[in-house]
Amino acid sequence: MSNNDTAAGATINPVDNKATRWITHVLTDLGKNGIFIALLAVVVLFAVLTDGILLRPQNISNLVVQNGYILVLAIGMVMVIIAGHIDLSVGSVAAFIGAVSGVFAVQWGLPWWLAIILSLAIGALVGAWQGFWVAFVGIPAFIVTLAGMLIFRGLALVVLGNANIGSFPDEYRALGNGFLDGIFGGDPDVFTLLIGAVGIIALVVQQWRTRAGRRKYGQDVEPIVWFIVKLVLIAAAIAFFTYSLAAYKGIPVTLIVLAVLVLVYGVVMNRSVFGRHIYAIGGNRHAAELSGIKTRRVDFWLFVNMGLLAALAGLIFTARLNLAGPKAGDGFELEAISAAFIGGAAVQGGVGTIGGAIIGGLIIGVLNNGMSIMGIGIEWQQAVKGLVLLLAVAFDVYNKRRSGN
Repeated sequence: MSNNDTAAGATINPVDNKATRWITHVLTDLGKNGIFIALLAVVVLFAVLTDGILLRPQNISNLVVQNGYILVLAIGMVMVIIAGHIDLSVGSVAAFIGAVSGVFAVQWGLPWWLAIILSLAIGALVGAWQGFWVAFVGIPAFIVTLAGMLIFRGLALVVLGNANIGSFPDEYRALGNGFLDGIFGGDPDVFTLLIGAVGIIALVVQQWRTRAGRRKYGQDVEPIVWFIVKLVLIAAAIAFFTYSLAAYKGIPVTLIVLAVLVLVYGVVMNRSVFGRHIYAIGGNRHAAELSGIKTRRVDFWLFVNMGLLAALAGLIFTARLNLAGPKAGDGFELEAISAAFIGGAAVQGGVGTIGGAIIGGLIIGVLNNGMSIMGIGIEWQQAVKGLVLLLAVAFDVYNKRRSGN
């Protein structure tokens, strides 16, 4: 009987091991992409609760346009948080730059492109001002940016004279309300569909090459069935998204700006020395200094970058409203910080991704949009978003304790 048992074990174990490895791969992959699954769950939930209104082409396009400025801020904010800092001034800086751009483009009559360039330059100077106090004077970023929140809100009111500035040139307004369509004609827009097809092909090629590279060097790879299932699901999501845009007005200019920023900052954070230094500083600042990293210089340029992105967010918001007003920027900093933490950034620093921050911002956008469609009051919307943020941070703390970090 023992021989039979041994023979049976020899026959069954390889199958069991293969199934175990397959399940382990799937569970590990789902754990790594938990924030993406959370976004899908929120989308499905509100698609059901709103009787499909959430997934209508016009509403999907509006989700991108309405949340573009928050996503831009989230990119800069997650970098600041990874380095162990925080920036409470981004909403005020966005309002200030929006007001300044109104003076340039409307009151002074400067060319729209010059007004945008000058506004971005002033945003970078604002970031340099705050970066100086944080990096070289040594004042905590919380205090510096809290002061900045008050300073630049006050300067925005001074520039505006407690009045609104509008309306802006059409080219300027395209930054927040423009669409790229009609190049090849068609209904739905052929150009948008082609961009979606190119994106899907690029994704498949990139994923396949990554998998082949890992196998070539003997690294562990996911089961081929799961690999194909993932690609099909992601490709289907991209196809649905691009078709929805094509069926409405085409690709929003805001989406083009976001795509460029995600690609550029993804490379910066994952493939550049500067990006590695940011993670090292957030993980252990003292160890980073001992290893030769110039932490003060990194901190300074982080805040210059944050000022630049806050300026861009202010321009997008102003262009969308076609108005620079005293109330612009209210709560932007809270939305951006929430997006970063919901997207997986760690409270202690050292952890976070650009993609995670974007998905966190989209979750907030879907929550806002879905609850608005359902007619839920702003007071309950704020409560729900606060609860989501609290749960996201609690989940991060729980994982840290479970892993013993």
